[in-house]
Amino acid sequence: MEKYFAAAIQLDSQEKKKENLRIVAEFIDEAAAKKAKLIVLPETMSYIGSDEGIRQNAEPIGGLTCQLLCEKAKQHGIWLNGGSFHEFVEGQTRVYNTSLMIDPRGEISAIYRKIHLYDVEVASGPSYKESNTIIPGNEIVVAETNLGIIGMSICYDIRFAEMYRIMALKGAQVVLVPAAFSLVTGRDHWETVLRTRAIENGFYLIAPNQMGKKVTFAMQGKSVIIDPWGNVIAKASDYPGVIIAEINYDYMESIRSQVPSLKNRRADVYAKYEM
Repeated sequence: MEKYFAAAIQLDSQEKKKENLRIVAEFIDEAAAKKAKLIVLPETMSYIGSDEGIRQNAEPIGGLTCQLLCEKAKQHGIWLNGGSFHEFVEGQTRVYNTSLMIDPRGEISAIYRKIHLYDVEVASGPSYKESNTIIPGNEIVVAETNLGIIGMSICYDIRFAEMYRIMALKGAQVVLVPAAFSLVTGRDHWETVLRTRAIENGFYLIAPNQMGKKVTFAMQGKSVIIDPWGNVIAKASDYPGVIIAEINYDYMESIRSQVPSLKNRRADVYAKYEM
């Protein structure tokens, strides 16, 4: 498919899981009514709260959150990326931060578990240790869909350029970055880093973010869709809602032909410095 509409949903998820999921369902309906063929939710869309609350609200794949997402994908005949939820792991006190790609039949097409965990101390800012509750994933994932090849990532991953280059080399035409990005770092880093990832790899980037004050820290919002030239082609205001933009693969190919950074790589040189 050369052209289609994609949507990013910005949320202010809190500690009431059922209420969060009710809002999610309404926004999926809204995005589908706007003819989006791909809809992307933000990170931890069903629950944001304390470490203990994360453990208590974790679910296995196939649980309440997964069921809702599969039902909505099938109802509207869309590709739906569930942002992420906390995946229960049998016998573990920690959980995965898991993203599901669901096809128009309501079936899970790909699963990505967050690789890079937010263990950060920012002076006068959000100090947080995600590894207290989350087990890191170990697999870079691209999903093959009838909309093209779609790369999957989550939030803090965007600071690790290697991951996005690998997805581009695997053929990714669109990369998803569901996030719960902090307000303090987001003011200066969020859009700048996202635009850089899109520019250096020549792909579209869809980044729905959480917004609002949480138990942990305030979150940035400013969800965006970015084209392969680095243009912000859709951006959310400071409230929950849906943004939508056209994905055009002919345009992407024209950008890659003009600035062929993927073809001009010097893998022979880089190999000398692999760590």
